[in-house]
Amino acid sequence: MKSKFWWRFLPRSAFSQTVMLIGCLLLINQLVSYVTVAVYVLKPSYQQINQLIARQINLLFVDGIDIGREHLTIVDALNAKVRDDGMKVYNQQQAREAGIEQATYYGFWSSQMSEYLGGDAEVRVTHGTVLQIWIRPPQAPSVWIKVPLIGQNVSDLSPLTLYLMVIGALSVAGGWWFARQQNRPLRRLQKAAISVSRGEFPEPLPLKGSSELVEVTNAFNQMSHSMKQLEQDRALLMAGISHDLRTPLTRIRLASEMMVEEDQYLKDGIVNDIEDMDAIISQFIAYIRQDQEASRELGQINKLIQDIAQAEANRDGEIEVVLSDCPEALFQGLAIKRVLSNLVENAFRYGSGWVRISSQFDGKRIGFSVEDNGPGIDESQIPKLFQPFTQGDIARGSVGSGLGLAIIKRIIDRHQGQVTLSNRTEGGLKAQVWLPLE
Repeated sequence: MKSKFWWRFLPRSAFSQTVMLIGCLLLINQLVSYVTVAVYVLKPSYQQINQLIARQINLLFVDGIDIGREHLTIVDALNAKVRDDGMKVYNQQQAREAGIEQATYYGFWSSQMSEYLGGDAEVRVTHGTVLQIWIRPPQAPSVWIKVPLIGQNVSDLSPLTLYLMVIGALSVAGGWWFARQQNRPLRRLQKAAISVSRGEFPEPLPLKGSSELVEVTNAFNQMSHSMKQLEQDRALLMAGISHDLRTPLTRIRLASEMMVEEDQYLKDGIVNDIEDMDAIISQFIAYIRQDQEASRELGQINKLIQDIAQAEANRDGEIEVVLSDCPEALFQGLAIKRVLSNLVENAFRYGSGWVRISSQFDGKRIGFSVEDNGPGIDESQIPKLFQPFTQGDIARGSVGSGLGLAIIKRIIDRHQGQVTLSNRTEGGLKAQVWLPLE
């Protein structure tokens, strides 16, 4: 369970994984470099400094301490023997006044100093503009000796630390730039692939990046061009077929108008068949066209619902409209109006004379639903109804082109929305559509 929990926080994209890899390698390199320098450069330097300070302290006690009238205390005697003006000896009270309490204890330096002085010594360090070393020697445990180290300041950035920080920053910046350069063509490919999935064909992508990315981009450009050409050929073919079919249908309709009154029943049958064929051809054209000529604009979904309800008011049946407070959203007004019209048409065709149109808003999306009181559809058939030429209409006692719901699905998918069908508990079918605000 813990491994799965941590797995969620690992980067997923190639960009973040590359940056993380470079960062981890850089961190390991910096740690190894720092430890190496500390062990083989800094540690010997500090050992040498400790040894020099220890020699100076040993020199203070080598000839003994002369306490007499001239030097009344051990502190005065030791200060008199100090040759370096920077070194100074304090008793406990003087050391507290000079800031010994604020000095930091260093165990490593204390153990080394104890070894060099031949007894239990204590080392403290005061950080400031000048690094000051406090030593309590074993020869005189009641005193503190302060040794300033001119030119040594731990509080400032050492050249090593500054070097590691600069190298680290440059390495991270270089890794970020490298990952970004590698990720940019992938981002372009992602956006272009999404556009193609919506039926929009962008201009050929620039061939930039590594050789592998150039090959993938070139293959994608060829695929996009082939799909665009195929789509254009299909649209041209369907437009030609629709034109060629409508011409003889028009002649048949004109010929039926000349039939005698005794053949009125034949005339009505022919006219109805012609209207059905014309509707099927229109659905084919609508499926091919995909309403791409319209641009998305801010619109009010409640206005579209009211327009559809008013246009369908003369039907034999009841239309119930239930509107919620919905904000404006970006969509293709003509395309969404066609979705509403097709859903209402299906509801009247398969229902029993009652249709409800509702609008919803969940804070992030606007939605609308169309319900009828018909027989509904077998649950196992619902997932297949959005596929082109699927005769789901047969399940409810009618025959059509099988493109109505497929057209609706393509329009909603281009809007990055969602459309679902479900049977109502009261009987009938409910079509639910959700659209993003932007």
